[in-house]
Amino acid sequence: MPFQPNSPAARDVAYVLHPYTNFEAHEEKGPMIIERGEGIYVYDDSGKKYIEGMAGLWSTSLGFNSERLKQAAMKQFDTLPYYHTFAHKAHLPSIDLAEKLISKMPVPMSKVFFNNSGSEANDTAIKIIWYYNNALGRHHKKKIIGRMNGYHGITLAASSLTGRTMNHRGFDVPLANFIHTDEPHHYSKCNPGESEEDFATRLAENLENMIIEEGPDTVAAFFAEPVMGAGGVIVPPKTYFEKIQKVLNKYDILLVADEVICGFGRTGNYWGSETFGMKPDILVCAKALSSSYLPISATIINDKVYEPVKKASAELGAFGHGYTYSGHPVCAAVALETMKIYDEENIIEKVQGVAPYFQKGIRSFADHPLVGEARGVGLLGAIQVMQDKESKKPFEASAGVGPMIANLATEEGLMLRAVGDSIAFCPPLIITESQIDEMFAAFRRGLDRALDHLRKEGQAVA
Repeated sequence: MPFQPNSPAARDVAYVLHPYTNFEAHEEKGPMIIERGEGIYVYDDSGKKYIEGMAGLWSTSLGFNSERLKQAAMKQFDTLPYYHTFAHKAHLPSIDLAEKLISKMPVPMSKVFFNNSGSEANDTAIKIIWYYNNALGRHHKKKIIGRMNGYHGITLAASSLTGRTMNHRGFDVPLANFIHTDEPHHYSKCNPGESEEDFATRLAENLENMIIEEGPDTVAAFFAEPVMGAGGVIVPPKTYFEKIQKVLNKYDILLVADEVICGFGRTGNYWGSETFGMKPDILVCAKALSSSYLPISATIINDKVYEPVKKASAELGAFGHGYTYSGHPVCAAVALETMKIYDEENIIEKVQGVAPYFQKGIRSFADHPLVGEARGVGLLGAIQVMQDKESKKPFEASAGVGPMIANLATEEGLMLRAVGDSIAFCPPLIITESQIDEMFAAFRRGLDRALDHLRKEGQAVA
């Protein structure tokens, strides 16, 4: 059906270039237009209501109509709507927010650098790591290790660090000095009969062998999400980070915790690093830092990193890096208010209270004929579908089963995200048990519809 002339859909197709979108398909079917949000729900332009089972993009932690966050923004707009933090300039919102962040770190940290997105936060971390090693005279210690299927953003350096081919194809990335080690997904990558602990040991040995082959004096840092989010909610196997960190410490390689998805209570602790015993030298965060009401991110470094960087900035005249909007006062004010809400409304404790119910709901799908693995931690989970769950035979990628299930869930009033054939769940942290029931009931309806369709097509086991 052609779009109505001058309708929002027609104007969108005419003028807007969308992220993560097939442009030819978009010109044919146009956008779903979301008009408003309330709590964990959003509404399209026809008035249809949806549970936002992904909190937008893993990010709207406090739901879609926090009056406190709106008022924090308006108050700051009235006071100081913009100022920068270049060349010894400062303002109270960025100072207060940095102080608050440092007070919440999972390990002792020293300084906060503000950016506008998770991608920028990781790019800043990479540049700081290179600057740090140059300051120490280690001019060849520049290689950055990511993980296959890991996700760290889409700017040039961050997309090179990302380990997903869909973010590489057509863009001439990864750039030089970015290498990738194993994806820590026990279900899909383990050897027959291999325990989680043995799998973790093998991955740590593989990492050490990679470092030795590359040359320890050339490897600078290892980046890891506590839980791989955009890679399909991959929860690390038992003992994984303990063993990985021993290897990193042995070769003086920095650990960077990418907490863009896992930070601020998502895994049941304030930081995913706490949940999995990570001890990072650098921590990056974004998304739930402001509940995504305004764009802001942070790159946080320890003293080990800061002291050589400080000395080099004096020798070179300045640390020549920054963004027009680094520590934007309105964004910082909203982020600070977000962190106050986490404390004053006991959001982390509420997550801890409801997470077992959420995880029980995720795992209730394990017996479904289409489901190979149901996994998760805290208020983060995924359902991985298989054509034959007994043999772990996946569907052909061309069949698009994961996206089909996500689309059917949308028809049932639930927004989710398909990562290949894994369907991710990441609801706002304010979700209640009754809303969890509502969410999983909608998903089951969509999943059953997918099973019926696949059986008719001869693609699913009986």
